[in-house]
Amino acid sequence: MKDRLHALYTTLTKTVLGSEEPSFLLLTALLADGHVLIQGAPGIGKTTLAEALARSIHGKFKRIQFTPDLLPSDILGYSMYDQGTAEFRFIEGPVFSNILLADEINRTSPRIQSALLESMNEQQVSIDGVTRPLVSPFLVIATQNNLYSSGTFPLPEPQLDRFLLSITMTLPDRDTQARILQMHSTGTDLKEIKPAISAADVVLLQQQVAALPVNEAVCGYIADLCEAARAQQDLWAGLSSRASIALMRAAQAAAYLADHPAVYPDDVKRVAAPVLAHRLSSKEFQRAGAGTYAGVIDELLRTTPVP
Repeated sequence: MKDRLHALYTTLTKTVLGSEEPSFLLLTALLADGHVLIQGAPGIGKTTLAEALARSIHGKFKRIQFTPDLLPSDILGYSMYDQGTAEFRFIEGPVFSNILLADEINRTSPRIQSALLESMNEQQVSIDGVTRPLVSPFLVIATQNNLYSSGTFPLPEPQLDRFLLSITMTLPDRDTQARILQMHSTGTDLKEIKPAISAADVVLLQQQVAALPVNEAVCGYIADLCEAARAQQDLWAGLSSRASIALMRAAQAAAYLADHPAVYPDDVKRVAAPVLAHRLSSKEFQRAGAGTYAGVIDELLRTTPVP
């Protein structure tokens, strides 16, 4: 099973050159059974990386291009009257899939963005008084352009809190850009990516990750980090209990990928910034990206005692 994970990671890094860290975090979210938000400027490989992961898993993949005229029914589905049977028939939306790519999620209004809340939190959809479960695994990969891009809307805090972690992608260095040009000069095709792992195997891996031991000292360390963030005076929106749980789940996945027998404090440090950054906000940086808080989190990690 670890060989398949390694093959999956290799596929991601070969598809999007210079994406070693984003690829690791994407696998972390997958193993932790959490959703992921990929942020950055247009044209740096956010959608390509997300689609490469989706095509590397033998499951049901759907993509939604978020636009200002999108409706909740375009995401969740709708009931249609069937004249032949004289009954209403439910037409499933793209959310009924294993991996849902929500491309440029911040190009539609917060009202439409919130249509995903129940599916991301409860893995179910309630429409017309009927609750319909979603398949497992279920992973939402949302891409988001920088908030300073024209025609975008900020994601509401309840929506941000549903994402296990955020990935910030930046322009690669000069040498990597040259390699990207060389790769594209011969042509690239995402359709050529072969599945490296099945959806059933992903569920099994998620169960193994969830069972990885987390001792009392590490749980206390996670609680101390979150309490320290809540105590920051320049932050007006702190961390919820969901954030603490997300940090623990992501640390379990990071420990599993590192072949650790249990979760260590270093595993918590490894994923602290991606898990916490998009959940923090302040008056000064209200419209800034998650990377704005990297310094705040570094300071928290430096000053919080390690067990």
